[in-house]
Amino acid sequence: MDRSTRPSGPRTTARAALLAAAVALTAFCAADLLAGSYPFGPRTRSVNDLGNQYVPFHAHLWDLLHGRADGGLLVDWRSGYGSSFLPDLGTYLSSPFAPLVALFPRDEIDLAVYVVTALKTASAGAAMACLLLALRPGRWWAAGLLGASYALCGWSLADASYNPMWLDGLIALPLLCLAGEWALAGRRRVLGVLVVALAWTANFYTAYMATLGAGLVLLLRLLLAHPPRRQALAAAGRAALTAALGMGLAAPLVTVVYFGTEHAYPGRIRDFVPVPGEDLLARLLPATYGFGSPALYVGLTALLLALALPFHRAVPARVRTGWTLLVAAVALSLQWAPTHLLWHAFATPQGSPYRQAFVLCGLLVIAAWHTLSYGPPPPRVLAAAAALLALITGLASRSDLVRPHTWPVLLLATAGALAGLALLRRADTGRRARVLAGLAAVLLLGAQAGESAATSAVATRMRLAHLDDYAPWGQRQQRQEAAVARADGWPRYRTDPGREQTVANDPMLVGGQGAQYYSSLTSDVLSRTLTALGGGWTSRGRSVQSLDNPVTDVVFSVGARVHSPPDPHQSKPPRDGDGGPATVTRRDVPPLVTVRGAPARTGFGPSPYRNQELLLGSRVYTVPRTTVRDDAGRPVRSGRIGAGNALARPTVTAVCPAGSQVYLWAPHFSGTARLDGARADARFRFAYPRNRAAMEPLGPAPASGPLRVRLTPDRPGSVPRGAVGCLDTGRLSAAAARLTATGATRVTVSDGTLRAELPAGSGGIAVVAAPRIAGWRCAAGGGPLRPAGSYHGLIAVPLDGTATSLTCVFRPPGLRLGAAVGAASLLTLALLGTLRAVRRRRVPAPHPTTPPRERVTSALRTRTGGDPSC
Repeated sequence: MDRSTRPSGPRTTARAALLAAAVALTAFCAADLLAGSYPFGPRTRSVNDLGNQYVPFHAHLWDLLHGRADGGLLVDWRSGYGSSFLPDLGTYLSSPFAPLVALFPRDEIDLAVYVVTALKTASAGAAMACLLLALRPGRWWAAGLLGASYALCGWSLADASYNPMWLDGLIALPLLCLAGEWALAGRRRVLGVLVVALAWTANFYTAYMATLGAGLVLLLRLLLAHPPRRQALAAAGRAALTAALGMGLAAPLVTVVYFGTEHAYPGRIRDFVPVPGEDLLARLLPATYGFGSPALYVGLTALLLALALPFHRAVPARVRTGWTLLVAAVALSLQWAPTHLLWHAFATPQGSPYRQAFVLCGLLVIAAWHTLSYGPPPPRVLAAAAALLALITGLASRSDLVRPHTWPVLLLATAGALAGLALLRRADTGRRARVLAGLAAVLLLGAQAGESAATSAVATRMRLAHLDDYAPWGQRQQRQEAAVARADGWPRYRTDPGREQTVANDPMLVGGQGAQYYSSLTSDVLSRTLTALGGGWTSRGRSVQSLDNPVTDVVFSVGARVHSPPDPHQSKPPRDGDGGPATVTRRDVPPLVTVRGAPARTGFGPSPYRNQELLLGSRVYTVPRTTVRDDAGRPVRSGRIGAGNALARPTVTAVCPAGSQVYLWAPHFSGTARLDGARADARFRFAYPRNRAAMEPLGPAPASGPLRVRLTPDRPGSVPRGAVGCLDTGRLSAAAARLTATGATRVTVSDGTLRAELPAGSGGIAVVAAPRIAGWRCAAGGGPLRPAGSYHGLIAVPLDGTATSLTCVFRPPGLRLGAAVGAASLLTLALLGTLRAVRRRRVPAPHPTTPPRERVTSALRTRTGGDPSC
């Protein structure tokens, strides 16, 4: 028997896995070194959601693991004035790799996330190498090479490298396929269930796609093996039961995430539009990049082997046909709207619409393995594969995604792959087999690592030009963190890390308890309440921002507010330095729990100033009539500005009481505004439909006469009626004092439980300065817990005048259901294990002459060329 066709033992599999991990890790780091990216160069890698979401979420996890967080697994009291944390945990932080960040210093959180990302990439390569050797025996180093090809696929390098939770799906696909193999053979049933549970717990979104992919692989394996119907049904039943029990064990987290999305602020609904065929083909080539196209690159060696499969006669015809058709069918499914929706759980993503591309990458690698494991393809087969590659390249060359730097990488990688495969073919037939095989291995591994490093470096550089980016932890964040720590008084009052944000989740990154919060699960009630109060947002409402306003500070008990200069990294071009020191302003505010009279029957209206007063319970604003005029002094109809001339400098005029503080609310204005006599500009950011500008303070009103606000728009926009508000600070102070006098005398907060002591005789409504998200249950005095009421979006509990205490407990929706499903799955798994053990004791074990796996597929040995694993 040839060495390459001997069954793979544990030692061989381990060597292949280690090689795949080593090659993937080396190429991953080399790419960042080549691109001059963090941590090997000056360029930040924190683009888009990596900087805005994932690094801050991992920082919050670090605080949780070290006992430094405000809140726990149920409630994050730092973000969104109190947000449900368990759905976020299940979406972003439930990977078994995530807790590794606790081993790093807090100020090296960017490095910690980078290391976790690199380890996930390496683990995906190791898992694929193990799967390949389980599917068919072959050279261990070749399995390692193709395992690295999978780990370094275009989807991994271009998309998942800055969405690290998706990499758990990259790991899950080969592991789920292994679980399918165990189900076929009737082995390792408990381990298979645990693998499914781990995959769905780590990241259920990509695990769903990986499960679909593994199901297709399992179906093909059954079709190729074609065992007797009873055995086929038994194998399919074992696989289905394994998947159901595994998903059931993950249900406590998955159901919480599902119901969290039901209560989240709705994102934009998009229609799927497939990319042109030349773009699809272009992404098979190295060193191409396109945000909205499927990243299908797997390396030229794997691609050539996959293209060679239909022509390689050493491979049984059924195997060639089956794997070729499966790859083609999945490729077509990427471009058809109904199957696109199926891959994405029937919801088109708001970002890149090809998040399932890693499944096709995995199938390409498996097809390549079936080509190579039957022996290196002969010259005529390689020639046919090269001709197909040339055709693909010719068609792809019409795409804008193929750029000048693509060609040298493509030519060198193709030459290396063809030369390596030719040497490997000679090693099978020549005298110096070991030497030639060694040279082929070095050439193929080197070509794979080199082209993948180049492809990743190109993607890194082009992402920086295409997406928003954020600086890693530095002096600015250190100063913010220190300022927050000095001012912190939670839960007596909140400390907001500031309107001048560094990232969208500043409270998680630098501490404090602010309004800022960015998640796919940002609650609908939070976003709509803050919008009604004049707040701004990005990401179409799912990234709410801090609102620098004393009225909302009183309402939400923000007693300290950090003020930082604008982040120099966000200027265009970025400036050197950290922007300077941070300062803190303090304010006397009521406690987190206040007592109010009956709420007004009217809800929020169009004016944020009146909405703030409604929530405060006192009239504190004057809202004057405003006039918007253009450069020539002519009134502007409908408040539209910059429509014909983006450089126009309109003005807004109004009359405010002397000494009042002037605020401007212009949610659809982008640019700067300056009150005559003020020293600084107020910045407004609006871009439909992504961004909404927040209300901004402009300064004190003049002693007499009208005020004038000069606007400098940077894009067309509008200024609404009632844009100017004049705040009477004396009235606000009196309102705050009244709320303090009748508010709670003591408040304690512990994860999902809030308790408050109330003055004797308190009647009316107790209002907790936190959004009334689904899951809150409250009780006054010793009464039973009931679903909390709503006071214009805040938690409200009716009082009867006798209660002197208040208790509110939070349980995320779906937790009880998920726990019940998980317990039922665990019980079922235990019962099945017990029944199997009892049956083994009662029934004498058979004495087969062949292993169990071969008994399942022995009926088709002759039809598959003698391969029991086909």
